[in-house]
Amino acid sequence: MELIKSQTNACASLVPEQIVQEITEQDRDRLFAVTSTDLNDAQRTRLTTPARTHPLQREVLAVHWHPEFVPMDINRQRIEATFPKKEQELIIPTQHNEILTYDDYAGVEVDCFSHGFNQKVQLLLHFRKENVEDASVLRAMLAHTYQYRASQLFEFMHTVTRPRADRLDEAARETGAGEDIVMFVQTYVRKIQDLLEKHLDDLPRGTVKNKLLRNYFDAMRPEFGDPLIDRCQTFLTAVKKIVKRHFSFKYFYRTSEIIEEARSLGAGIVIPHPEQFWPILLADYDVDGYEVWNPQSLRYTEFLISAVDRRNRCRGSLSRPLLVFMGDDTHMGEKVKDPADQKKEKGSREIGIQPPWENLQLRKKLILSNMTRDRVINEYKARLGG
Repeated sequence: MELIKSQTNACASLVPEQIVQEITEQDRDRLFAVTSTDLNDAQRTRLTTPARTHPLQREVLAVHWHPEFVPMDINRQRIEATFPKKEQELIIPTQHNEILTYDDYAGVEVDCFSHGFNQKVQLLLHFRKENVEDASVLRAMLAHTYQYRASQLFEFMHTVTRPRADRLDEAARETGAGEDIVMFVQTYVRKIQDLLEKHLDDLPRGTVKNKLLRNYFDAMRPEFGDPLIDRCQTFLTAVKKIVKRHFSFKYFYRTSEIIEEARSLGAGIVIPHPEQFWPILLADYDVDGYEVWNPQSLRYTEFLISAVDRRNRCRGSLSRPLLVFMGDDTHMGEKVKDPADQKKEKGSREIGIQPPWENLQLRKKLILSNMTRDRVINEYKARLGG
């Protein structure tokens, strides 16, 4: 790793001269702390008390958000506090590859593979909850896909610890990580890997995913300081992106297979993140609509609204129109953390808060496209059978 060695001096002062190679009790406690799903009183209060309320918003459309390990009754309290005067709502959770319910509806965000353009994509599936009480085939498909997050974490760790020199060199070049930074990361990722192999069955379902490394290193800040951990996180993020780019598609069912099974259960289907998965807009899949705004995908909102409108005009009055959706993509697990430890971009998201609905320029375009929030709620509920 010649390039990494050449950069050692730039970062050597950040790394302690002596690093304990053996797993300590502190290392073990840290793993259980960052994977814990127990909530203390302060966390419960933080979760049920939004920073801002929106009494003027009467319609709540929230069909792309992730409860993660936060109990649904706490999510409900937060939603009720955020919108104290709501009159109309369609609220459906969309956990990754796991069906969850809220009132009369159930939802899931599914990872799948589009063969036509050789890319992983995602779909939001929404149901009447009684339609998926069994759904054995879909649940089996989701269980298979669910495994990929744990599998990707172990490939991520193996890339660092075995190591994959070509991938580490690439990440080091991109981030300017020196040899000491890389060796420090390798030491602690190896510890995490060994701890996971020993305690995997003792950890809550859903915590064994890529985010575990980020959370573990963040928990090391009091011991090692922000400058060192920031450099480690930057390097790890680059490695993660490389691992994702090369990750096998064998865990994913084809998009058409997921759509076919979902439709057999009366599902509504929405394409999220179209800015990230733009070829899917050309695939003409059997879906109900596109997400035109997301905190991660906001550059082309105006263009996507126009694109949906054009598609609807071309389809004619005999076809069901494509609907416009906006996904707040809230991750409730991020809100469990102390505000100082939250990623600002994710921590600021709120279930049901999608500013473009109120943007004056976009609102005019939405009205001309006959895509107001209340109209989408009513139309989509009708399609779901509600």
